[in-house]
Amino acid sequence: MTEPEIVDVVVVGLGVGGEEVGGRLAEAGLSVVGVERDLVGGECPYWGCIPSKMMIRAANAIAEARRVDGLAGTAEVRPDWAPVAKRIREEATDTWDDRVAVERFTGRGGRFVRGSGRLDGPGRVRVGDQVFQARHGIVLGTGTRPSVPPIDGLADTPYWTNHQAIEVEELPGSLLVLGGGAIGLELAQVFARFGVRVTVVEALDRVLAVEEPEASEVVAAALRTDGVEIHTGVKAARVDHDGEGFTLRGAGGETFTAERLLVVTGRRAHLEELGLDTVGIDARQRFLPVDDRLHVADGLWAVGDVTGEGAFTHIAMYQAAIVVADLLDHARRATRGPDPSGTASAVGGAMGAASAVGANGSSGPAGTVPPADYRALPRVTFTDPEVGAVGLTEHQARERGINVQVGFAELSSSTRGWIHRADGFIKVVADADQGVLIGATSVGPAGGEVLSGLVVAVHAAVPLAQLRHMIYAYPTFHRAIGDAVRDLS
Repeated sequence: MTEPEIVDVVVVGLGVGGEEVGGRLAEAGLSVVGVERDLVGGECPYWGCIPSKMMIRAANAIAEARRVDGLAGTAEVRPDWAPVAKRIREEATDTWDDRVAVERFTGRGGRFVRGSGRLDGPGRVRVGDQVFQARHGIVLGTGTRPSVPPIDGLADTPYWTNHQAIEVEELPGSLLVLGGGAIGLELAQVFARFGVRVTVVEALDRVLAVEEPEASEVVAAALRTDGVEIHTGVKAARVDHDGEGFTLRGAGGETFTAERLLVVTGRRAHLEELGLDTVGIDARQRFLPVDDRLHVADGLWAVGDVTGEGAFTHIAMYQAAIVVADLLDHARRATRGPDPSGTASAVGGAMGAASAVGANGSSGPAGTVPPADYRALPRVTFTDPEVGAVGLTEHQARERGINVQVGFAELSSSTRGWIHRADGFIKVVADADQGVLIGATSVGPAGGEVLSGLVVAVHAAVPLAQLRHMIYAYPTFHRAIGDAVRDLS
């Protein structure tokens, strides 16, 4: 048996949340081992939010240039993917090399171990032949991976996930996108604007099905204007690849062909890889259940996508602040009194550093950060137009038995929307009994930015009377919020 090495904290998985937790705790003076088998930083900087938004920025520039006609003269646009691929390789990902990220983590005081970490009993993590015993806790931040449906023939084909779509240096002539969620629609619009013939196939009756139906309609119309074919209500039955292209067959007899197939049908956590059985936790669950302090069990926390609270970088960072404060508080309480191991002096230093952590707004002194509250969870789909949403949709609110009021305003009701000839709207969902907003959607050229005021309204439970009598700047897109709130009455 390998003799375990004693450390304060082990973080398994250094995605956005895990890296933040490990780095903050190390800065606070704890001995922290961070374990990662793939790239430090996780999905977001290498295959998610950052490179995809570089793609979207480039595609939107093409679309905006085409809007010159009729507004300011004429323009000729010749799309070129090469500078986009170059920027992703050189500026975003260092050609998918995490050396800078590893140095960032170790520079904060963490110790980095490359490998697959798994629990090996209470407080213990095994990474290959190394075993670490954590004095104060283990944090799991192992994220999720693409969930590929069990479609007949699919596994034997060279299909793409978002990884291959982000890494592509030469665009295909045609692309099938299986899945009409946020990632699928964002990438479909990008490729279409660069001249790829794109077809989206979705099993549900509308794309972007987690959002308001009105948002689905606006986005679908925008993508069709860009040349994207959208087919909903199609359940994929079989996929074939003949060496040159793909054929996707639907259960109803539909047939679609393209040079490439992108599968974006969700993501899942692989809990079976984490050794959860060694601490009495069922690994057959879809995600790790956590409480409002991100506890999985005694001495065990989880952070980020693996918790199932939303696959967003901002959720991982939000949860990380809670875990840091909670773990520091746990460490302080655990080391009161005599400590022959000498840990107390280190943790004492950590408590002083924790105050500094709070001063820069990332966490807060141990025990001072409120518990997790997802009522005002914001989310943005970065299509053009953007879809920003917070809280409950109208359907979700009615399912919960809430006395619902709905207000709606077309973006064109704002002068700015009319000037821009912009498609979009503001929709607000209120609890009529409480007199507050419980959800809202902002669709438009700056839908994600306009969302910020609506997030504050939902999070702080701002009374509807105050929202009705606010001053909304003119002429702005967000002025339509006032119209939607007044429509509630």
